[in-house]
Amino acid sequence: MNRSALIVIDMLNTYSHPDADILIPSVREALPHVVDLIERARDDAVPVIYVNDNFGEWRSHHGEIIDTTLSGPHSDLVEPVLPDDDSLFVVKARHSIFYETPLSYLLSQLAVDRVVLCGQVTEQCVLYSALDAHIRHLDVTVPDDAVAHIHRDLAQASLRMMERNMGASIRKAADVEF
Repeated sequence: MNRSALIVIDMLNTYSHPDADILIPSVREALPHVVDLIERARDDAVPVIYVNDNFGEWRSHHGEIIDTTLSGPHSDLVEPVLPDDDSLFVVKARHSIFYETPLSYLLSQLAVDRVVLCGQVTEQCVLYSALDAHIRHLDVTVPDDAVAHIHRDLAQASLRMMERNMGASIRKAADVEF
């Protein structure tokens, strides 16, 4: 197939959790690279799929998630990565983008066999999502400058695990080709 999709993980965030103060500086570093990936994917007609936590609100949908994050104190981290009208959206409740979501089905319908994962958090949601993509026989690319972390050492170890154990391609966002 050789069709890619860009998956934007948990970038629509309220940053109202215990690790937020540690995470936010890393998000600020990754943000321009995430924005660049989104823009390039859109320009190349590559599907952009947002997979985002539902903050434990089971009635939530993407419009409510967007409204909630934009009304928070860190809307400056959300506004640059807002979905456009062509973006696809999957709500998740746990770390992996695949766990109890329709993402596998969506990717098969789009004939996608390669996912580019960006967003947050490297050592949590990105790691678990990369593993779940790998066991679904999807090629995985993770631009290391377009993922944010809470703990730098765990993020670096996670990226090494993704590369070594899952065959993920770890590269800079500017070097990602869709």
